[in-house]
Amino acid sequence: MLGTRSRLIVALVVVSFGLAACGGGGGGTSATKAASARGPIKIWYSNNAEEVKWGKATVAAWNKDHASEQVTAEEIPAGKSSEEVIGASITAGNTPCLVFNTAPAAVPQFQKQGGLVALDSFSDGASYIQARTGPRADQYKSPDGKFYQMPWKTNPVMIFYNKDVFAKAGLDTKNPPLKTYDEFLASAKTLVAKGGVKAAIWPAPSSEFFQPWFDFYPLFIAQSGGKQLVENGEPQFAGPDGIAVAQFWKQLYDQGLAQRELYNGDAFGDKKAAMAIVGPWAIAVYGDKVKWGVVPVPTKDGKDPGQIQTFSDEKSSAMYSSCKNRSTAWDFLKFATSKDSDGKLLEMTGQMPMRTDVTTAYPAYFTSHPEYTIFAEQAARTVEVPNVPNSVEIWQTFRNAYSQAVIFGKADIQSAFNQAAEKVKTLAARS
Repeated sequence: MLGTRSRLIVALVVVSFGLAACGGGGGGTSATKAASARGPIKIWYSNNAEEVKWGKATVAAWNKDHASEQVTAEEIPAGKSSEEVIGASITAGNTPCLVFNTAPAAVPQFQKQGGLVALDSFSDGASYIQARTGPRADQYKSPDGKFYQMPWKTNPVMIFYNKDVFAKAGLDTKNPPLKTYDEFLASAKTLVAKGGVKAAIWPAPSSEFFQPWFDFYPLFIAQSGGKQLVENGEPQFAGPDGIAVAQFWKQLYDQGLAQRELYNGDAFGDKKAAMAIVGPWAIAVYGDKVKWGVVPVPTKDGKDPGQIQTFSDEKSSAMYSSCKNRSTAWDFLKFATSKDSDGKLLEMTGQMPMRTDVTTAYPAYFTSHPEYTIFAEQAARTVEVPNVPNSVEIWQTFRNAYSQAVIFGKADIQSAFNQAAEKVKTLAARS
């Protein structure tokens, strides 16, 4: 949908690594020895400029007081995607101890490769994650009940809208009529007819498996009361809620209110679209360039905004099994996700730490940055991608059906979703 989102979302690539190892963390004497070993470690963080600054500051603060446990940090090496680079590094056995840009959708594959350390292996591992993250932590457990990732930061997605375009179209800019599907569709028609835009909203119509996270999935989460795409091995998207969401999007496409061609650039930033589905990162991106407002994603009948859940757009931190000094790595991971470090992350990037107490823990920040408050409140109501085997293939299967039936109208929605659900159920059952 938005070119600027590429700094947060990378195309996850399904890589066949040819490894027989299953589960995370390796085993045997070497793993036991590494678990208690201390010494220098290496970490990777993303190439997002603000996160690089945060990473450098965090490492410097640690190194100042840990002369014998120095941390060396660098950006994830260049490649087609972060996940492809990490997967190849697991294969080669040269991953860093920690990566602060681990996508939850990739965790099942990394775990299957034997590339991840179960953080539960530390005496306070599970309790630390649960205390920091709260009930949402359970979404990040793997099927074996263990944590192979630390929920780190979230960018809960909402509807950004251009107030100038809404005003030109004669729509309310403070309380826009976008709560229900009917309101949204009526407003979309008015925006295209009178607002001077080509599309009311313009999500990417391309086939990458992660694209549902920015069109179908947030609305499905909201409409269903917080369901994941797959729960307990059972696909959820072919039921009434999923069909309602799909039909809503199909109307937008069929009426030309969302475009079927890919926009080469940022349709919202270029004022070709009146709305976009984005996270709090968009505030810094658009700044004064667009006079924007933000509201929760719509639901069929207009649920209470305070009850609406959405997609988390989360990135985790994870420990990788080639790490030789895991005790130091665990201590650094806790240091980097402490209240103080999380506060600096919020201040430097505008991204929400996966904490239970974001708004109350950092009152000064939200007083001086009130525009972030609505995202912080939404951050407490987020849903993650399901942690299931063959995660990426499952999402690709769904996207193929959605593209065919919803975007391009070449198949019946219910039939396409039912067929996809059968495939997804089989994929989720495989180890």
